Amino acid sequence: MTRQIGPDELDARLITLLTEQPRIGVLECARRLAVARGTVQARLDKLTERGVITGFGPHVSPAALGYGVTAFVTIEIRQMRGREAVTRHLADIPEVLEAHTVTGSGDLMCRIVSRTNADLQRVIDRIVSSEGVMRASTVIALAEQIPYRTLPLVSTAAR
Repeated sequence: MTRQIGPDELDARLITLLTEQPRIGVLECARRLAVARGTVQARLDKLTERGVITGFGPHVSPAALGYGVTAFVTIEIRQMRGREAVTRHLADIPEVLEAHTVTGSGDLMCRIVSRTNADLQRVIDRIVSSEGVMRASTVIALAEQIPYRTLPLVSTAAR
């Protein structure tokens, strides 16, 4: 007997509903999906347990908070210092929204925000102040063409 790894069609419909209407309750989800409340709750529990659903919090717009500049920074680290110290340093900078280890010429890729282009210099200066950072290269995002999304993946995985 093989166990399905990805979501099935009902899981996909549930995730889509919760993504489109994140404040909807379990009972209303059950009504709209035409399944029992217990089914919805069990599916939510399993999807959360498996790490498919990672949170139910609000999506916050950095721009609406006054951080209208988005940039991507590629960081090269001093190999003898290791990435852990640099990662801890980056975690202390509120404008660093995410950081990933990457392949290629850099070691870490970060998405950062700032209030203005001039403020971006302050954020970059703070990033490179770590002894473990050897070099940083920054590109400024001009406009978001496709916002972060996962629903197309959910639909594909359910097929």
